[in-house]
Amino acid sequence: MTTVQAPQKAPDAPAPSSSPAPRRSAAWLLGAGMVVALFALLLLSAGMGAYEISPGDVLRSLTGHELDRVAESVLWNVRLPRIVLALLVGASLGCAGALMQGVFGNPLAEPGVIGISSGAAVGAVCVISLGLNFFGTWTVSVAAFVSGLATVLLVYAMSRSGGRSEVVTLILTGIAVTAFAGALIGLFIFFADTAAVNQITFWQLGSLSAATWPKVLAVLPCAAIGLAVAPFYARRLDLLALGERPARHLGVDVEKLRIALILVIALLTSAAVSVSGVIGFVGLVVPHLLRMVAGPGHRFLIIGSALGGAVVLLAGDLAARTLVAPAELPLGVLTAFVGSPFFFWLLRRTRKKQGGWA
Repeated sequence: MTTVQAPQKAPDAPAPSSSPAPRRSAAWLLGAGMVVALFALLLLSAGMGAYEISPGDVLRSLTGHELDRVAESVLWNVRLPRIVLALLVGASLGCAGALMQGVFGNPLAEPGVIGISSGAAVGAVCVISLGLNFFGTWTVSVAAFVSGLATVLLVYAMSRSGGRSEVVTLILTGIAVTAFAGALIGLFIFFADTAAVNQITFWQLGSLSAATWPKVLAVLPCAAIGLAVAPFYARRLDLLALGERPARHLGVDVEKLRIALILVIALLTSAAVSVSGVIGFVGLVVPHLLRMVAGPGHRFLIIGSALGGAVVLLAGDLAARTLVAPAELPLGVLTAFVGSPFFFWLLRRTRKKQGGWA
């Protein structure tokens, strides 16, 4: 009677610890693949267009060798600013999406959920329709950035009660503020003249066609700060995924974490939207796809989403300006056109495989 059945379970004990290894190798392979894809897309984007430049010439120019005057001008004054801006905007939106899904504990979350994109759009539409020009060519970008940050602070202040905020309240408040922002945008469009309406429509569709080095420098500090700070919250986001109560027991100050990450998300998204207009689905699809392949660990997910967002937006911008050349497709329309059915496929696949989103 002293023989116990416990030893029979010994072979099963190592099984859970063996499962992270394939996930880790998948993350490394995926990361390496995205780096290679990014480098290849960079060469293609720099060379393709009305004035063709071979990949070899692009590499020579990037390593300090002079090309002919026209090629140098096209490459450094037109193509490279657009490429760098696409990388910054894509990385910011992808990283912000990963942080949003971690903070809200929901793979359907994306930066627009708490009204950042719609708030930034209100600022841009306001200055366009009223013909304001207090910052010169920077007026629209500055107004979009400031109003996006202000909207996030408003949403957080309205959803806070008793010194705390809840995820459901934040989402519902964000939905209400987004609806109100949509009404304001409609009102500004109603009173705007034809030229302003055309400019508003073009801005809302999303585009990188107006990329310049000054715009790159304007986005760079915000994107660099947000992208540098975000990975330091990976471990706490992993603990938060266990639930708010377990996370608090493990030493995570959930409220401070939520405030800090919402500010980082607002910084990344407002900076991106201010120079590119509204570009959807990058922050929604990219983190969710990476989570399916490499698992839910935020140490890879945050960095991988930034890298994946840069790849997706650079590829999207290349397609937008070459598919119907010499015309150009709006980038936001293209990402939505491709992203919405792709996300619907992800939704069906996840529900069939897991029986739901949990």
